[in-house]
Amino acid sequence: MKGLRTTIYRVSAMNAAKDWYSKAFDIEPYFDESFYIGFNIGGYELGLHPEEEEESGLKLPSVISYWATDNVQVDYDKLITLGAKPYEEPKNVGGELIVASVYDPWGNLVGLIYNPYFKLD
Repeated sequence: MKGLRTTIYRVSAMNAAKDWYSKAFDIEPYFDESFYIGFNIGGYELGLHPEEEEESGLKLPSVISYWATDNVQVDYDKLITLGAKPYEEPKNVGGELIVASVYDPWGNLVGLIYNPYFKLD
C-alpha cells in the first residue's frame, strides 16, 4: 500500500456539511454531487457521503479512511487472508476509481482505494 489518501465522513445534511467544511478549510469542493462531495486538502481527500442506516436500523460507521493502492483486489484479498472481515467488496465507483473496505480483527474499518485522478500536492 502507498499511504493514506482519503477520509470519508457520513453526514445527514450534505449541503450544510459542504458549507461547513468549505468554511472550515477555506476551500470549495472539487467534486460536488448528491452522492459524494470531495475536497482536496493539501493533497489529501476529505469526502462527504450521505448518512445511511443499516437494515437493522443502526447507523453505518461515520468515518472511514482509505489507503491508496495500485490494486484494490490484491490488497483486499490479503487483508481477508489475515483475518479481516468484508465490509465493502471491491467495486468501481466511477471511471477508474475502485474502492473496498474491511473490518480489521478489532472491528475498525480499513478502506482501500485506487484513484489515478487524485495526485498529492
